[in-house]
Amino acid sequence: QVQLVESGGGLVQAGGSLRVSCAVSGHTFSIYALGWFRQAPGKEREFVARLHWGAGHTVYDDSVKGRFIISRDNNENTVYLQMNNLKPEDTAVYFCALSRRRVLGKFQYEFWGQGTQITVSS
Repeated sequence: QVQLVESGGGLVQAGGSLRVSCAVSGHTFSIYALGWFRQAPGKEREFVARLHWGAGHTVYDDSVKGRFIISRDNNENTVYLQMNNLKPEDTAVYFCALSRRRVLGKFQYEFWGQGTQITVSS
């Protein structure tokens, strides 16, 4: 089994910054990628960013490109999402999720954290 625990959420003013963390533990072999997703009230969950575990390649949704940075601390098996120039529309519960396989080219996220709330005030 794999456990993911997010931390670092909170309230911030528009234009501010926050960093959320995702601690990965358990059977961490064969990790393909770790992604960040978010879900705002009344909306569907959406992709935010992804880090490919082996090569370190990163992918971002256009809505956060240039503002958010996903990174990894190899020693601690922790993945971070640094969020800069936050906007009220970034308000959501943020989840990290882990993929160990792809099906027809799509990452399959089998393990999810519990989520952490980010609220950006205007």
